[in-house]
Amino acid sequence: MNDSTEQQPKRSWWRRLSDGLKRTSSSLGSAVADLVVKRKLDRAMLDDIEDVLLRADLGTDVSARIAAAVGEGRYDKSISADEVKAVVATEVEKVLAAVAQPLAIDDARKPFVVLVVGVNGSGKTTTIGKLASRFRAEGRKVMLAAGDTFRAAAVEQLKIWGERTNVPVIARGQGADAAGLAFDALIAAKADGIDVLLIDTAGRLQNKAELMNELEKVVRVMKKVDAEAPHAVLLVLDATVGQNALSQADAFRKTAGVTGLVMTKLDGTARGGILVALSAKYALPVHFIGVGEGIDDLAPFTAKDFARAIAGIE
Repeated sequence: MNDSTEQQPKRSWWRRLSDGLKRTSSSLGSAVADLVVKRKLDRAMLDDIEDVLLRADLGTDVSARIAAAVGEGRYDKSISADEVKAVVATEVEKVLAAVAQPLAIDDARKPFVVLVVGVNGSGKTTTIGKLASRFRAEGRKVMLAAGDTFRAAAVEQLKIWGERTNVPVIARGQGADAAGLAFDALIAAKADGIDVLLIDTAGRLQNKAELMNELEKVVRVMKKVDAEAPHAVLLVLDATVGQNALSQADAFRKTAGVTGLVMTKLDGTARGGILVALSAKYALPVHFIGVGEGIDDLAPFTAKDFARAIAGIE
């Protein structure tokens, strides 16, 4: 990962976001442009526009709503691609405005415990490292706990992030009891006056009941130390999995009591609309989104910026 910015001027977050969503916005934009050229708006065109939105994984409800909004007062008239983009941005923003919420760290709760869940490969451990860096920059004392004890690589990766961000990491050997590790980490964090404790967990596939049971055990054991822990449960979702993100959100919501989402790898897919479908279906707060590997490529989620970027409005 190279997040060095000495060689090149630092790109603004808006530029990183719109570049990151380019695959989604280009596929949407070019498909819409092809549809509207030299045609007057009719029912068939609206059906085609709805299909384009569905292919970007915006979900059936949102796609139908956008198509209806495009058609309002425009039948039998020529319509430009820019007009369609403007409607897409407006309607997407309406869906996202309700869920765009910052992750609020309650300073009265020390340590504020953030349990991070998600399947392997979703970018969980990297997200924890980036959040540690962010919280440290805000002047908070941070500790990491390597609760993904199934995979030695995950423990090592978290230790590297600990070194990079100058944050202590509580870790055990491969195969160690994850609940016991979470318990020990919480005790240590309390003793050290830590502000935020970030706990990694194994990449539980939602169809593996025993792994989900262990996650429930992690939560149960932490409550012996602090009845209110964890204070936040962040589900990290990989945008490139498309519709599969919906079933992951459903499973982790039921098991871990997810309080908010982090969506990663939006730069790697033409189906960035999945975040919109998720928001419409579950209304879970979206705290952060990631559009790259660099330490600055994870940023707080804002509805308007995302809606404009996905619609391809510069």
